[in-house]
This record gives sequence, C-alpha cells and structure tokens, in this order.
Amino acid sequence: MLAALMVGLVIQGARAQFAPPAGQPGSTAIYRDSSVFVNWASDCEVTRGWQDISDPLLGFVSFGGDSSGIGQAGTSGVVSLGDGGSATLSFPFPIVNGPGPDFAVFENAFSDYFLELAHVEVSSDGNTFFRFPSVSNTQTSVQVGAFDSLDARKIRNLAGKYRANYGVPFDLEELNGISGLDLQHIVKVRIVDVIGSIDTAYASYDSSGAPINDPWPTPFASGGFDLDAVGVINDRSISNIEFQDPEFEIRVFPNPLRSNDRLTLGTNSLEIIRLEIISPLGPSLKCSFSKSEPNIYEIRLAERSLIQGVYQMIIHGEGKVFHSKILVH
Repeated sequence: MLAALMVGLVIQGARAQFAPPAGQPGSTAIYRDSSVFVNWASDCEVTRGWQDISDPLLGFVSFGGDSSGIGQAGTSGVVSLGDGGSATLSFPFPIVNGPGPDFAVFENAFSDYFLELAHVEVSSDGNTFFRFPSVSNTQTSVQVGAFDSLDARKIRNLAGKYRANYGVPFDLEELNGISGLDLQHIVKVRIVDVIGSIDTAYASYDSSGAPINDPWPTPFASGGFDLDAVGVINDRSISNIEFQDPEFEIRVFPNPLRSNDRLTLGTNSLEIIRLEIISPLGPSLKCSFSKSEPNIYEIRLAERSLIQGVYQMIIHGEGKVFHSKILVH
C-alpha cells in the first residue's frame, strides 16, 4: 500500500510542472498595480453562457455587465461569462509582440485554489481569432465540484490560474508563424469560458485534446469565468524600437537577460542624457551608464542580481523620451 501511495505521489508531482500561485517562487503572476501595464481594455462585448449547460432551463448568467470588463483590474467589478460564454475586448492601441509577456488577464478568484478557467484568443483583423495553446494536467477521472480546488502548477496558458488582483501573462511570441495573424497589430482579445465538465457532451479541451476539469457545475447568476480586466504590457503607445522615429534606433541587449548579465544599450545617433529602469515591483533601480565605444553604452546597476520579470527602461536624450522593456529570466 505504501509503495502504491508513493508511486501515486510521484506521478502527481511529475504532472505539477508549471508556474505556482502568486507570491510563490517561480510564479508568473503580475499584480494589478505593476508598472509594466501601459494600458487596459477600453471596450468589452460579452456573450453570455449558460448557468449550467446541462440544464438550459436555468437560463443564462447575469452578473456584471460589459463595462465591468474594462479599465484597471479591481476597479470596475467583474462580469460572469457562464458555461461557454465569452468576452471580446478592444484597446486604445494595438497590442504588439514585445519582450516577454504582452498582456495579462485577471479573474476574481478568492483564493489560490478555487480557480475558474478560460481560453484566451487574439485577433489582428477583428474577425479571425487564434487561441493560445493551453495545458491542463488536472486529473480527468473525477469531476471537480463547484467549490473544489485546483492546482495552478498543473495549468498553463489558461486565464484564471491566479487569485484576484493577479494577472495571468500571455506572450504573443507563442503564436509566431500563424498565417493570418499579425503579432504587431493585435486589436482584440477574446476570453472564452472553459466548461469544466469532464462529460464529453459538454467538455472543453486543452491543446492536446485533454478535457479541462475545473469547478462545475456552477448554476448561479455569477457562474463560470468572472472577467475582471485585461492589462496591456506592450502596445503601440510605447516608443519602442519597432515604432519610434527611425532616425533614432535604440537596442537593449541582451534582452531577455539573466539576472547577472551585463546590460548594454546601443543607439545609432541619439546621445543619452538620463536613464531610468523601473523594476516589476514598482521602484526605480539605482543605475549609472557610460559610453564604452561610439554609440554603445554600458549600464551598471547597484543591485547585484535582478528578480525575474519585465522591467521598464525610460531613455532621455536630445529632447526626446523613449521607452523600452527588458525581460529578466
């Protein structure tokens, strides 16, 4: 019996392979007040799903409204999608594929373990949507009940794997090479509720074709995924290398970088006057810089090592201000 139990624990551990809940080492969760966010969804259109898709007589969910999905996380309430419901969001500027994650989706889970999940899709023409590849390693032999727990470490690329006020990041680079999708011009993001049933008549599936087991049924007016917000990390409002005046080309390298790498900034003609680097936690880092050769600047940070995450770099020079982002992994 003990041997069987140990085998079971090993198998379960082997399947727990992705980022853990917010606040734990290795988590990718991004707090709603993080300085990495440059914009938030400005428009939201919700298509309601059923309270319980197996019992249509209960009708559709009704909690929240379209406006609950816009603005900063934690400020406008939430909108419930219901079984198979969806929300399509628009933004002040197109989202772009920059360094690291490009946007994050927020749900209102009250703990690290009561999680309601959703697929995430993007569109560059507003009509055709492409879904992020997802993984659910939650067991599929026993239905997760309406108030049962999930393990975030068994979930990847599904919105809702983190508790309220912490966004799940999505990196457009994962969709690179898809015909018909312009990663430098994402105009809409769609959130599609995962019907957590393991009954094949109703189930939602991950990218490998496995049923996604999450709390179900949730036969309430607030059932299903509860969308709080979508925060943008990279968009065309940022004067990054792809979008700035071509007269001034700025490159930060290596990017991504490891925590102890030497950071270098190159520019074809811009004379750097002042430099700011803002950590994912908010405060500015103490740094200095000097020219190591023509148009190449070596950046020195007071911190001996950097935490993982996305850093903002603000570059001041010749009456112009440019923004870039650095991914530390």
